[in-house]
Amino acid sequence: MAPKDSKDDNKPVKINKWDGSAVKNAIDDAVKEVLTKKYNYVENFALMDGRLTICGIAVGVAMFALLWDFLYPFPQSRPILIFCVATYFIMMGILTLYTTYKEKGIFVIAAQKNGSKKETVWEASSYLKKYDDKYKLVLSCRDAKTGAKREANLKKSVANFVDSNGSVVPEIVETEVGKLHNSLLSERKEK
Repeated sequence: MAPKDSKDDNKPVKINKWDGSAVKNAIDDAVKEVLTKKYNYVENFALMDGRLTICGIAVGVAMFALLWDFLYPFPQSRPILIFCVATYFIMMGILTLYTTYKEKGIFVIAAQKNGSKKETVWEASSYLKKYDDKYKLVLSCRDAKTGAKREANLKKSVANFVDSNGSVVPEIVETEVGKLHNSLLSERKEK
């Protein structure tokens, strides 16, 4: 197996520019790169860990039901299977509520180290409706000292971020994220 080349890391990922979710995910990845690489913010995975915990519990319950049914065939395992199926569907309902109301389209949470224990938290969320070309990016910043949350957003066509070959142009994404980032920083300094 050949060692990974640093040239491969910078190689643009080619996507189907007519697939809305693929385009959204590619632009989201480019925004995440800007926050974590350019600004050197530390990514926080707590939101994703919450989703994985809920899914892990649901899978654990399903595996327990499978094992119990194997050890004690159906007529005997009926009450346990009913309980496990009900618990699985409840966990899927909780997962739906979690992704709808807690995650809210957030794809990256990054912490800006300020030298103290308190850190400024940056969140990026995006929205792209089905059959629409308008990509909406919301960048928010929660101040470490005051706890105040500020938001800046942009809404542009995905054609502004993707070239004719189907590759996201990282320089354009970096410029747009930089504008939002700087507007939030200047807003903080004015207060």
